[in-house]
Amino acid sequence: MTGGSNVSEAASLSCVKCGKPANLQCPKCMELKLPREDAAFCTQDCFKASWGSHKSVHLKAKLASLGAGNPGEQNSVAVNEGWLYCLRKGQARTPKIPHFDWTGTLRPYPISSKRIIPAHVDQPDWAIDGIPKVEPNSDLQHVVEIKTPDQIERMRETSRIAREVLDAAARIIQPGITTDEIDRVVHEATIAAGGYPSPLNYHFFPKSCCTSVNEVICHGIPDARKLEDGDIVNVDVTVYYKGVHGDLNETFFVGNVDEESKRLVQCTYECLEKAISIVKPGMRFREVGEVINRHATMSGFSVVKSYCGHGIGELFHCAPNIPHYGRNKAVGVMKAGQTFTIEPMINAGVWRDRMWPDGWTAVTADGKRSAQFEHTLLVTETGVEVLTARLPTSPDVFPWLNAA
Repeated sequence: MTGGSNVSEAASLSCVKCGKPANLQCPKCMELKLPREDAAFCTQDCFKASWGSHKSVHLKAKLASLGAGNPGEQNSVAVNEGWLYCLRKGQARTPKIPHFDWTGTLRPYPISSKRIIPAHVDQPDWAIDGIPKVEPNSDLQHVVEIKTPDQIERMRETSRIAREVLDAAARIIQPGITTDEIDRVVHEATIAAGGYPSPLNYHFFPKSCCTSVNEVICHGIPDARKLEDGDIVNVDVTVYYKGVHGDLNETFFVGNVDEESKRLVQCTYECLEKAISIVKPGMRFREVGEVINRHATMSGFSVVKSYCGHGIGELFHCAPNIPHYGRNKAVGVMKAGQTFTIEPMINAGVWRDRMWPDGWTAVTADGKRSAQFEHTLLVTETGVEVLTARLPTSPDVFPWLNAA
């Protein structure tokens, strides 16, 4: 805290805290060249008492200046109050891009404030404080649940909504659209259907879906970056409705994409389809990884080992864990009435991943591209039902489906 440089001018100012004549100025405000009348205090005591609220003036000034930074610092985005970089798995924000040894060309951008959930929407137990209560301690983390007919019917309904929400997102994907806009569409479409976007505030995840661009493997956070011609982007949607979850994702082309990326995305789609084709009662869970690994490696790609498919139902994540790589040690066999996801993540380069400073975004260790597809599945007496299957109304975005 320092005195003002012009005593006569300072003497005419009033204390921000108590209104008395003030001749002290906040040094940070002076550094940021903020208006003197908002930075004047009569005593150190008034300054200290006001600090909790007064420091927000500095943050707003910094945010306003972000738009004037150079593009290399990712400050060219128009930033207003609420647009900040994410840290600590969603529990912290910062106005500056974090320091990190980035593996590829992608960088994080600021994220918008949390979207609102109407009071009438049924919410999972993490919606308010970010902490799942039932899921971590459930017996279903160790035992694979056989769903009741009522649960299965609710999962069909919820998975159908999730599919329609993902389709709505797919329709807006084009160069110039931000991933935050994709998140808005997902959020609004989910709410319109009466559902809750399951990722929102799950272990503090700040958005309603995951958007994973180029070298991002999974759990990318929607932000202010505009999609560019030649990008690939995965959109991962989960809906909570009538007490159950439905989960799926697809990887989309943005404009004109290079041939290698096209081949990667199609191979990933085929990996999922081949895995689904073996699902039936009596099949070992470990076989899923063998099928996926065989097709990916034959195509010259690698399979991510750090993330796997999972059981789903009234819990977002539960048993079984389903690895997508070969020679895995998954235990158990499939039984009619089980529901789970298969969601292979296939990399153009090495399989290893690294975590961004936000604590969520997993990227390829070599900066090369990654693709993913996911469905929620029901094991039936005779095979499998894809609960999140494409609909006749789903957008026509995958060229290889037309060639079939």
